[in-house]
Amino acid sequence: MIALPVLFFVIFSYVPMYGVLLAFKDYRVADGIWNSPWVGLKYFEQFFQSPSSWRIIGNTVAISAYSIAAGFPIPILLAIALNEARSAWFKKTVQMVTYAPYFISTVILVGMALQFLDPRIGIVNQLLGLIGLEPRNFMGEPGSFKTIYVLIGIWAGSGYAAIIYLAALAGVSKDLQEAAIIDGANKIRRIWHVDLPHIRPTIVILLILNVGNVMSVGFEMIYLMQNALNLSASEVVSTYVYKMGLINSNFSFSTAVSLFNSVINLALLAAANFIARRTGNGGLW
Repeated sequence: MIALPVLFFVIFSYVPMYGVLLAFKDYRVADGIWNSPWVGLKYFEQFFQSPSSWRIIGNTVAISAYSIAAGFPIPILLAIALNEARSAWFKKTVQMVTYAPYFISTVILVGMALQFLDPRIGIVNQLLGLIGLEPRNFMGEPGSFKTIYVLIGIWAGSGYAAIIYLAALAGVSKDLQEAAIIDGANKIRRIWHVDLPHIRPTIVILLILNVGNVMSVGFEMIYLMQNALNLSASEVVSTYVYKMGLINSNFSFSTAVSLFNSVINLALLAAANFIARRTGNGGLW
């Protein structure tokens, strides 16, 4: 039963690790990876000496931190609200409406957002016009990019992410709920003292995984939202690696940047797991 999954990870996860050597070599297609000349940390130094490197790293961290701070609590609140809903019809309707965006292609989601924010025909600017405000080119404003990205991410993923918390809430002991009611706890206090402590291990594990992906902010959505006007705020490590590696064919340089990105993610994951275990909230290992 486990042979095929193990084979999958060996072929697609472990064998490609051989390609990490590209980061330390001046790769030439004719010579292959092994025979290409060794250059050590040349491409790492080249990246950090680049004027745009710290801006790209800053954009990546800022967008990820913003996404976690604004988006991580939303699925928890949504799951608690749905768990407390008594109308089966209302609960199913909200679930369908909130889950649906997750199954829509990222290309379509971004296309819808671009239409909503269009300076001429977008519904957002139409509403601004009704209250006497001038239309704005939101996608051309670097200062608006991060907020737009985070809002689209919340819209697309909150409903689906709430499923995990709903499953955890389903395991809350009815005896504890009844005991809290007998003690005079209102709904808010039951949520705070019964529901949230029960799902805390789930929250901690998902938070650790989110922190471990801080440097791997979503490539597809950001790349689709990028344009010449907002590039100063939208260029992140993943899009930079794509442009340098696949568009400019600078494979060694892009591999070095990607390896740096992965090492930082691993360090953040280990640090978040260590803090979680030290504070008694469990962890991934």
